[in-house]
Amino acid sequence: MDVITDAGGCPRGDGCAVTIGAYDGVHLGHVAVIERTQAEAARLGAKTAVVTFDQHPAAIVRPASVPKLLTSLDHKLELLEAVGVDYVYVVHFDQQRSLESADDFIAEVLIDGLAARAVVVGEDFHFGRGRAGNLALLRERGREQGFEAIGLPLVPVRDGTGAVVSSTAIRSAVAAGQVDRAASMLGRLHELRGEVATGDQRGRTIGFPTANVAVPGEMALPGDGIYAGWYLRPDGSRHGTAINVGRRPTFYETAEESLVEAFLMDFDGDLYGERARVQFLAHLRPELKFDSVDALVAQMHQDVADARRVLAATTSS
Repeated sequence: MDVITDAGGCPRGDGCAVTIGAYDGVHLGHVAVIERTQAEAARLGAKTAVVTFDQHPAAIVRPASVPKLLTSLDHKLELLEAVGVDYVYVVHFDQQRSLESADDFIAEVLIDGLAARAVVVGEDFHFGRGRAGNLALLRERGREQGFEAIGLPLVPVRDGTGAVVSSTAIRSAVAAGQVDRAASMLGRLHELRGEVATGDQRGRTIGFPTANVAVPGEMALPGDGIYAGWYLRPDGSRHGTAINVGRRPTFYETAEESLVEAFLMDFDGDLYGERARVQFLAHLRPELKFDSVDALVAQMHQDVADARRVLAATTSS
């Protein structure tokens, strides 16, 4: 997969079947759109291109309500590569870009940049200044410029509720601690990444040394609580983990932000400074304030036992 950052970076060749979007999470709905884009590319003898942005457009157009991210740009690119696209065109989204008309975006990115022969989007897709661009405009310009515009219905969540898969729905599930529901829409476990930083080292004194994962503030943390999951090390090894997301109320009356602390089961080693990947499988319980350290330690033993049980059931199924 080639990552390009300007229109001149993509060989025109036989043109491209293109899809456009923030693609935060690269969830099952996104994958459905990409697979249709790949099918169109095969039909046309073209390449597959995903147009996305170097930051979420809301960070510019409505910064007061910008959503938390499910994936960093690097993680998003990894997932797009795994799906098998040929090109990812990463558009720099800034104030100037936010003022660009939908027609200018079509001309610059789709026609001049990627020689689009087909454009595949969700049927509710909007783009350009004031979100004026939509599927109807793409179809109209496609008839004029020689590309086909295809709109796909949203992918339903397989729970019988009638809900559809979306980045917004996944963020809501993550924030509520419903990491299993988030996984059902992502098609994989929700994952956070960050460097293991030095904490207050209190975990060592009570027999539960944890990796304090410094997750960037723009990422979507699960709601405060205890989780079963996995810790993936840079060497490729995977470790069953009991994860605490929270503010440690037993020790601190107030805390400005939640921390992510991972206790690796059956592991003894130095993790400081390494890039961690923490995956959330199941919510075990809410974060609680205990009357004593002994009571907390007793509960932590139970949490680890519960995490082992959940992980074992998953790996054996």
